Amino acid sequence: MDTEKNPKLGELRRKAMSLPLLPGVYIMKDAQSKIIYIGKAKALKNRVSQYFGSDTNHPEKVRRMVRQVDHFDYIIADSEFEALVLECSLIKQYAPKYNILLKDSKGYHYIRISPPPYSRISEARQLADDGARYLGPYVSSMAVQQSVDEVNRVFQLPTCNRVFPRDVGRDRPCLNFYIKQCCAPCSGRMSQEEYNERLEQALEFLTKGGKDAERLLTERMEAAAENLEFEKAARYRDRITAIRRISQKQKVVMSRVEEQDIVALAQGAGGVCFEVFRFEKGQLHDREHFLLEEIDTPAAARTEFLQRYYSLREKVPPQITVDGELEDRELLEQWLSERAGRRVHIVQPQRGEQAQLVEMCRNNAAERIAQHTGMAGRDAAALDELARLLGLKEPPLYIESYDISHTGGTENVAGMVVFENGRPLKSAYRKFIIKTVTGQDDYGSLREVLTRRLEEYEKHKDEGTGFGRLPDLILLDGGQGQVAAVRPVVASFGLEIPVFGMVKDQHHRTRAIAEDGGEISFNAKRSAFTLVSSLQEEVHRYAISFHRQRRAKRGIGTELTEVPGIGQKRARELLRYFGSMKAVRLASVEELCAAKGMTRPAAEAVYRHFHQEDS
Repeated sequence: MDTEKNPKLGELRRKAMSLPLLPGVYIMKDAQSKIIYIGKAKALKNRVSQYFGSDTNHPEKVRRMVRQVDHFDYIIADSEFEALVLECSLIKQYAPKYNILLKDSKGYHYIRISPPPYSRISEARQLADDGARYLGPYVSSMAVQQSVDEVNRVFQLPTCNRVFPRDVGRDRPCLNFYIKQCCAPCSGRMSQEEYNERLEQALEFLTKGGKDAERLLTERMEAAAENLEFEKAARYRDRITAIRRISQKQKVVMSRVEEQDIVALAQGAGGVCFEVFRFEKGQLHDREHFLLEEIDTPAAARTEFLQRYYSLREKVPPQITVDGELEDRELLEQWLSERAGRRVHIVQPQRGEQAQLVEMCRNNAAERIAQHTGMAGRDAAALDELARLLGLKEPPLYIESYDISHTGGTENVAGMVVFENGRPLKSAYRKFIIKTVTGQDDYGSLREVLTRRLEEYEKHKDEGTGFGRLPDLILLDGGQGQVAAVRPVVASFGLEIPVFGMVKDQHHRTRAIAEDGGEISFNAKRSAFTLVSSLQEEVHRYAISFHRQRRAKRGIGTELTEVPGIGQKRARELLRYFGSMKAVRLASVEELCAAKGMTRPAAEAVYRHFHQEDS
């Protein structure tokens, strides 16, 4: 690693130590004088010198950046707030590679109504001179997509690839017809006039809104009923019911806060995702997500993300709801308030409706990472939640768990199970027979097992697999005592692997996570709770199964295997043939010879063993 260090590190540190203790902006440049990073500081000397000191606590992203720094410039500001404004302006201008950079993907979106006959309603990203009718433009792609999906579902308009009237009557209706998602003009049972009437009602729904469309349909239903057109009235009734069902569904994602953005962060194997939910008039109006490769700390990343995100947005809501801590929160609120021209609050809810909306937003971010990496969404969410619960820098993608099993201090064994990406990795499971500890000493047994495991790492670390791979997290089946016993072992190898315990209640169910100084309750952290419970059950099952195997082997003719020439196999066959140890003791040499695999010398040895006192 030393060979990768920046050869100019000493020179850069000396220059950094000469900087003033004043607020300002620092600009890192490479050998070609290209700007690679821009940051702000409350005190330039303190902040910049941190980069060129020990890199032990630096994340890999910062280490890579420091290796490329050839020189740096700085600009002194009158205040930390002025430094923040200048930093945002310079980042927007130069887009340095090591800053969080977001692309403004917000374009205009349209609803397209294809030319007659049998017009279709679909989403479009741009206008085209194709004879179609367009509604819009709309800024929110989510609103357009939802509107198109809802109107097609409510009015049962076709969304298939069939062409009408060419394909009318050619084939049977598809599944959508049978689940009442399509009126099936392909069947030939619907006239073009009936289809056009349905289409016009759909356009009224889009242009006038659900409430006005419902009122118009109600008037038409009542008129049809008065004219004794009951079939027609029933069709109107069904559409009114569908509109009401859609409205009820929309109320599920509503907020008492009229206008706000919710921002949540999830980390996974494929990097980091920020999800943004935008609420207007209390309803979810739009959503966006941004996938990033890696970040520093979550708190620093949230602050930097909000700076970049609202640098690209003209509109800043009065409330921004976040899922965790930020750096320079008050400073950021001041900057956002100036951009909005009114007071902007940043809140981090702990319970209630707002906390549930944040959790929903975070789960969506985890799902985005899962789609990006192929990991299951629930596993990504559980690992992210576990990392936040334990204060880890990133989700523990590779977890090792240990449990000790014995009977009254005999046949002491240990099991090690591995979960990778939230799922069992059975090829990495390992069994240990305790060698240096006798009696009931779980602490001593765990110390021995972890010592042996980490010694194997030293032998195989160049391989990067099996024992040659270090875990991101170690979980022990036990409480504070087990954690206190193992952490010094890990530290003695010069490693910084987080170690925690898994505490059970009186019913042997997972209750909490133990750390050196107490316990962490995770009753409200459902995803993390499920993951840890699964780990604890699996490691307990694995360890106790191994212990039972050992005990069973020990019990299979333990006395028989002490006889010269009698191993496990012959002992097993003797017990199978005679049915019990008592019958073996009473058997004659001839009878012993009759058992499978027995020779006369072996039979005589068994007979002598049990009849020594008689002779």
